[in-house]
Amino acid sequence: MPYFLLRLTPPRPSFPFDATETEKALFSEHAAYWIAQAGEGRAIAVGPVFEPGNTWGLALVEAADEAAAEALGAADPVIGAQAGFAYALAPVPSLILRQP
Repeated sequence: MPYFLLRLTPPRPSFPFDATETEKALFSEHAAYWIAQAGEGRAIAVGPVFEPGNTWGLALVEAADEAAAEALGAADPVIGAQAGFAYALAPVPSLILRQP
């Protein structure tokens, strides 16, 4: 199965440092969603990326194809809530994974 990087752009550059109570609650749903995807083997790694002056979310997923990877992002509660978050998708043609 191919791999894909889902890059989550937040509604503003200062997020999550100034998250509202509504956004914090939504992010609890977001975390639960990705924990479930990891548990089912679809998500390999998920987490925030803090760059200087920029924060974004990373989801490295394994999916049958681009449409399936896009569907994983579309099903994220932060997207369904239409709260200003958006995913960009990029294929990862080759990946070296840590061996257990």
